[in-house]
Amino acid sequence: MTASFRVVQTSTRVPVGPSDLTVFDGLDVDFEAVHAPDERTVLEATRDADAVLVLVEDFPRHVIENLRAARSITRYGIGYDTIDVAAATDRGIWVTNVPDANHREVAVHAIALALAVTRRLPALDRGIRSEGWASALAPGVHRPDVQTFGLLGLGRTGWRTAEVARALGYTVVAHDPAAVAGPDGVELVGFDELVARSDVLSLHVPLLESTRNIVDAAVLARMRPGSVLVNVSRGGLVDEHALADALVEGHLFGAGLDAFACEPLEADSPLRGLDSVILTPHAAHWSEESWAEVRSSALADVARVLRGEEPRSPVNRPQPLRRVP
Repeated sequence: MTASFRVVQTSTRVPVGPSDLTVFDGLDVDFEAVHAPDERTVLEATRDADAVLVLVEDFPRHVIENLRAARSITRYGIGYDTIDVAAATDRGIWVTNVPDANHREVAVHAIALALAVTRRLPALDRGIRSEGWASALAPGVHRPDVQTFGLLGLGRTGWRTAEVARALGYTVVAHDPAAVAGPDGVELVGFDELVARSDVLSLHVPLLESTRNIVDAAVLARMRPGSVLVNVSRGGLVDEHALADALVEGHLFGAGLDAFACEPLEADSPLRGLDSVILTPHAAHWSEESWAEVRSSALADVARVLRGEEPRSPVNRPQPLRRVP
């Protein structure tokens, strides 16, 4: 007789329909999407779940240790910094993500932010709306052909961003300790050289303890005067108060940010009042196509684990399952 499984999605923001759930054909699965805005709700909803699907909800060790039956925790997306992977590994729980569904969207968003900032599109738009016209004659606007586009990180997204930047005419440099080569025409450099040479510095690394606030006041001070910072990865990579100071002082030309240390962005964030910053709501990943792929890939890995198979996109190698009575 086929075992019955309970699969819990801790957010109602991911639209899962009957066609998505056909991946569980042959399994007896009770799928439930719950609105879990706080830890108490997460604990209650997932305690007896056999598999958990996470959007942005935190899963620290004590939440994971509350899971009595879970075989997997799956993140709808690339980053999994909200999940204590070590705790899951200790409990015999697979942690999986979707590493390749939206890298093209994120790369395009990074380029779009860089161009919108460097071409002063928000300022020009505001001028037209308020005065009927706006002066295009502003210092600091340069063609890509004379600028250097720097990438911190050369994973799937960084690689794609580098290719598009090259196609636009930028000289492209990148820093990634794990990379032995980059796309054609992309020069690999050290971190300090990347910071010093980049007219546009674009971040494409995960949030780890080693990368938290990797762009701090000291790094910002070493960036080229009049340069631009783009972050489409994780907000914790940037010291946002130091960035605001660098923008107010005029050291940087501008910034394009799609991720923030606290989301939603706090009402008193100094970034909100700066005209030199373009702010988007962690939307770089989005397209109808990418979300369809994210759902299908995430759910397919859940189904594999419930069938006793290994997932295709694991981020850990768990110990043998230990059930909690």
